[in-house]
Amino acid sequence: MKKTSTRLADGRELIYYDLRDDTVRDAVDKRPLERTVTTSEVRRDPLLGDSVAIASHRQGRIYHPPANECPLCPSEGDRLSEIPDSSYDAVVFENRFPSLAGDSGRCEVVCFTSDHNASFADLTEQQARLVLEAWTDRTAELSHLPSVEQVFCFENRGAEIGVTLGHPHGQIYAYPFTTPRTALMLRSLAAHKDATGGENLFDAVLERELADERIVLETEHWAAFVPYAAHWPYEIHLYPKRRVPDLLALDEDARSEFPKVYLELLRRFDRIFGEGEPSTPYIAAWHQAPFGTLDEFDGVNRDDFALHLELFTIRRTSGKLKFLAGSESGMNVFINDVPPERAAERLREVASS
Repeated sequence: MKKTSTRLADGRELIYYDLRDDTVRDAVDKRPLERTVTTSEVRRDPLLGDSVAIASHRQGRIYHPPANECPLCPSEGDRLSEIPDSSYDAVVFENRFPSLAGDSGRCEVVCFTSDHNASFADLTEQQARLVLEAWTDRTAELSHLPSVEQVFCFENRGAEIGVTLGHPHGQIYAYPFTTPRTALMLRSLAAHKDATGGENLFDAVLERELADERIVLETEHWAAFVPYAAHWPYEIHLYPKRRVPDLLALDEDARSEFPKVYLELLRRFDRIFGEGEPSTPYIAAWHQAPFGTLDEFDGVNRDDFALHLELFTIRRTSGKLKFLAGSESGMNVFINDVPPERAAERLREVASS
């Protein structure tokens, strides 16, 4: 992998990740852009104890542009985009309309391929490995920023999810706090460790799932399963079998095996609802240990946390979506219409040839 860092016309950082070491990246952003100004701030809810990003400048972000005006495609002739060069393998740049900025963190866009009509599932294993290396590199770099406490790499796919740009891409949020979902995991981890005299909760969960009927795919270094208490109609958790706290700690064996495993899972997701159905909308989310202090979680350290990816769709059956209504949105109590055991069975049935 070759990494080349440059600057866009308004001062934002852009980084090319190339498969070839001899690739030259010297294209200049010719757009007449003024320096980006954001209004992002983080406010803490005194009742719930969580944080909300207030970012009114995002109202002006690009919304479902036609394909020939996509800002994530390479620049070509007079059509200038966020990527100055005429081609790329993978690229990461600071979001022009970030939810978090400055002392409130940082937001980046990750373009998986220059092919506008592709999806992550269409990538080769070599391309998918390159994206994994980009996620890892950005996690390392962002973790060193003084305002950053947790790094979150994720992909939203599909208009039903709320994606406003059709080009295959994901995002990276660098939060100035430990996110509420991670804090819940850490509290459960601490309580289990205390109650069992030191047993790791993630290890216990993975051991139980490996022995149960909800396994979707298992290889030498990875295990994918529908969790016992799945929140979403079709939800897969992907764990490296050797517990590590973040992407940085994955060994070479796990890295080498990841592309084949992940691409297989994504392709199965697109087969769930049968031939002729549109691509399955999904969210793919990497959960990594925070880089800040864990003092509030008694007896827990970073190495107790288990890196894992959660992949889920909001589609519950053909042509029908799972909406977060009163119980889910109002009280955060999920109601799942698809038994996890049946979801796992279906995901095994649609294994690609």
